[in-house]
Amino acid sequence: MLILDKPYVSDFLRKTAEDMKIPVLDNGHIFDHTQSKNLNVLGEDEFLAVARKQNPLKIYCNSENSINWITKNLDQTKIPEYIDFCKDKVKFRQMIKPLYPDFYFQEVDFKDISNLDVTNLKKPFIIKPSIGFFSIGVYKVTSDENWKEIVELLIQDIKSVEGLYPEEVMNSTKFIIEECIEGDEFAIDAYYNSLGEPIILNILKHSFLSDTDVSDRAYYTSKEIILEHVEKFGKILESIGNIASFSNFPVHVEVRIDKEGKITPIEFNPMRFAGWCVTDIAYFAYGINTYEYYLNDKQPEWNDILRDKDGKVYSLVLVDIPKGVQTENIKSFDYSALSERFRKVLELRIIDFHKYPIFAFLFIETLAESNELDMVLTMDFSDFISEN
Repeated sequence: MLILDKPYVSDFLRKTAEDMKIPVLDNGHIFDHTQSKNLNVLGEDEFLAVARKQNPLKIYCNSENSINWITKNLDQTKIPEYIDFCKDKVKFRQMIKPLYPDFYFQEVDFKDISNLDVTNLKKPFIIKPSIGFFSIGVYKVTSDENWKEIVELLIQDIKSVEGLYPEEVMNSTKFIIEECIEGDEFAIDAYYNSLGEPIILNILKHSFLSDTDVSDRAYYTSKEIILEHVEKFGKILESIGNIASFSNFPVHVEVRIDKEGKITPIEFNPMRFAGWCVTDIAYFAYGINTYEYYLNDKQPEWNDILRDKDGKVYSLVLVDIPKGVQTENIKSFDYSALSERFRKVLELRIIDFHKYPIFAFLFIETLAESNELDMVLTMDFSDFISEN
């Protein structure tokens, strides 16, 4: 079963829903975003009646905006409990403390941040909303002097997204301060099957421009990344799943690996894979339809899938609005000129930048020896903006 909601439904997800004839909740948003009349749309009462008969119940949400509806209407299931474990980062840290007993974290009220004394806190540390999304309000604090600047940026960030997301998705009243996990960062799309076993559908490495960069500018996947990490990431997901008793549950997981090889989770995001439907990169790269795999209990046969993928890298590029650029001053964005910078564009998804602080999502194929990813990290998107 599917719940489709703002901010974005990809054509790929829409077509998957049509082809599989998956029941889709009529929540008043789907036709705005999918522009399709071929979906198997059910009213709320009918959708709930079907859901109660499903055993097991498998629901996928493209957006965390649907969390509130699930919590209110599916409280007879384990799903709201699973969501609560994941979505609240403080509760998540408390839940996995048996696996990471020495990991430091604390909760702080947003209203107290301006007056918070951080001189005695070990640095660097990360501060972010306890219930957050999309790297909004996420900062790395490296010094006491750095803290003053970050407080100002946090206040600006929270004001800039006010009203864009429901409280269940983005709540700025509580923040978490936690120790900084140094090392390479990875994003994992996975689901827990009926037996509670984690099934990994894709692994993306998160590229950063510098040690203080926390943006979502670029992610990439390759045969080498999958083969090196799929088994050990599976063991971590299994350990956490055993604590939470997850089953029939999709997650988007972020982890870091330090130089000693220790894997520490950053967060588990519930009910979805990579946000804004960018999980579709698994199809562009490996032919894996993550929605179909979850709903039909399919597991990737990685040896077959990766057989002809040597030397190829598949990347997701977030084309965001540069800091300091006012949306109302933007006349247009030259998407063609941007696309021409890359060897092979798999898909360009244009976003309404008047509604969201994003111009587009770009899916590209590059070669391992290419410098295109380095170019992405340093690219100034202002070069493609025409202002009024």
